[in-house]
Amino acid sequence: MNTEVFNRRLAAIVGDAAVLTGNDMDSHLTDWRGRYTGRARCVVKPATMEEVAAVVAQCAVERVPMVPQGGNTGLVGGATPHHDGQEVVINLSRMKRIRAIDSDNNTLTAEAGCLLAEVQAAAEHADRLFPLSLASEGSCEIGGNLSSNAGGVAVLRYGNMRDLTLGIEAVLPDGRIWHGLRGLRKDNTGYDLKHLFIGAEGTLGIITAAVLKLFPRPRQAATAWLSVRDPASAVELLSRLRGACGERVTGFEIIARPALELVLRHIPDTRDPLAVASPWYVLTELTDTLADFDLAGTLEAILGTEIEAGRVADAAMGQDLAQRQAFWQLRENISEAQRIEGVSIKHDIAVPVSRIAEFIARADAELQRAFPAVRIVTFGHIGDGNLHYNLSRPEAAANADFIAQTPQANRIVHDIVADLDGSISAEHGLGQLKRTEILRYKSAVEMDLMRAVKQALDPHGLMNPGKVL
Repeated sequence: MNTEVFNRRLAAIVGDAAVLTGNDMDSHLTDWRGRYTGRARCVVKPATMEEVAAVVAQCAVERVPMVPQGGNTGLVGGATPHHDGQEVVINLSRMKRIRAIDSDNNTLTAEAGCLLAEVQAAAEHADRLFPLSLASEGSCEIGGNLSSNAGGVAVLRYGNMRDLTLGIEAVLPDGRIWHGLRGLRKDNTGYDLKHLFIGAEGTLGIITAAVLKLFPRPRQAATAWLSVRDPASAVELLSRLRGACGERVTGFEIIARPALELVLRHIPDTRDPLAVASPWYVLTELTDTLADFDLAGTLEAILGTEIEAGRVADAAMGQDLAQRQAFWQLRENISEAQRIEGVSIKHDIAVPVSRIAEFIARADAELQRAFPAVRIVTFGHIGDGNLHYNLSRPEAAANADFIAQTPQANRIVHDIVADLDGSISAEHGLGQLKRTEILRYKSAVEMDLMRAVKQALDPHGLMNPGKVL
């Protein structure tokens, strides 16, 4: 069908202003990192689940491929169209309603276009907590969080998006609607279908709303920035801290010195919390719903023991909300500082927590042998075994040559991850970036099962083609 005629049919569903063409599409055609840029027939922005279903049904009839998109903050090109210009980008940012909050059931039902920060605020207004926390929470949307099974800094205590979701509503690739918005913690009536869509990066359908878990709102927090000798010391500290404080340990992040230096260089109004530089840091936070429990005193006492034993070199406690936020800003601005610095080879890997130190030691050594001048920027959610392990050269001219060797660097990192029974994508997904790389690390049986699910739900391959598979 002629593109102009097809676009008019979509406009009849969502309105003329909600179908973007020409230069109006530009912000939707490039990913956040600037790595992928594509073309599209149009960008259509439905405002309701019914409009999404009608748009998808129209695309299905005409065999037009579709790219679901939320806040466009992904890091693997999963929401970016290809170069052929044949796809329709379906952007859900107009679907912004908080449909319901059930305080007794501790659930919140949100549409896919709600910003994560808006969901957090709605939960707080109801004196509850929605614990997913990401650096991009002011721009990422719930639909994207679901489609990528987002993790963030509180997975250690609360789990990732898959753990935080009770039910979803989704539009299937033929335009049918699955009404799965159930706020049940027990429902043993067959396959748990929501898990097919969570983490599928829009390749099986479009999530339009979800029932999310809420939790009691913490009444206090204690935050500390620590210097440690090495990653093994950090893992040992995590074990002792969890043994002493249990589920109060909400966040436990590791930051290598090069990561901190990038933030101090590129992000205004930041400073090193400690007087003496350290090769490795830990940022940890405890939270509690009991206002009268001496949380800060407990953390100070534990850290005092660790310093006396020589297992922690130094520590800075967040004395007030502003200081605690300043610590977290150092951690959350690492990705932005890297983007300012220039292109890097990024890895989002997971290994068992007990093997974090082994991974870092092996990968550092092999990369330094292969690329003697490599700069390794390591940081991430050590509490759940997820590291962001990024490689570059400090000099811009040399970095371009280094980036050209991405396949060789990936092979070193990913082979070590596989040898440690890990994953080459912990929370960012596969998208376009790793859809070929995954073939080396997933078994033939796993790939056959994934293809079978894709064929069953999307037999014509219209939903986000060329992503994941």
